[in-house]
Amino acid sequence: MKLSDMFSTLARNAEDFEKRLAKWQEDMRDRGGDFAENMRKWRESASERQADLNQQIQGYFDEASEEVKAQWSQAKADWDKSVADTRAKADEMRRKAETMQAEETADWYEAYAANMVAYAQQVQEEASNAVAEAAEARAKAGGDAATGDGKPGDGTTGTV
Repeated sequence: MKLSDMFSTLARNAEDFEKRLAKWQEDMRDRGGDFAENMRKWRESASERQADLNQQIQGYFDEASEEVKAQWSQAKADWDKSVADTRAKADEMRRKAETMQAEETADWYEAYAANMVAYAQQVQEEASNAVAEAAEARAKAGGDAATGDGKPGDGTTGTV
């Protein structure tokens, strides 16, 4: 799968989530118990979606050199730790929020959701830049005459 396909998948997942959120809000108004079950099922399928993405990413690493694998393995470990730390902090904050009045708890969850969406947008922007840089690097590695000899630091830029 190409990087652009992965980026498209991320966008589709965001759109699916927005639709699911609208459905959840409607469900919440109509039937609270069924809403909880619907949300649980979505969370369970999230791990399947993540496993699929991990498999796609692994395909890129399988084709990389040992040096690239080592560098990105460390970067991935650092990012995974950062995500785990963020989740732990959110869990701690969530426990505190659960002691608030219902309206305040709802406000907290809405603010948390807004922050997570903003964070996802920042990550999506970084992903977009990474896709562009990957395309440029691949073009340079191909030694395309229009982009120079493909050597780092040759002062040429590739076309994306």
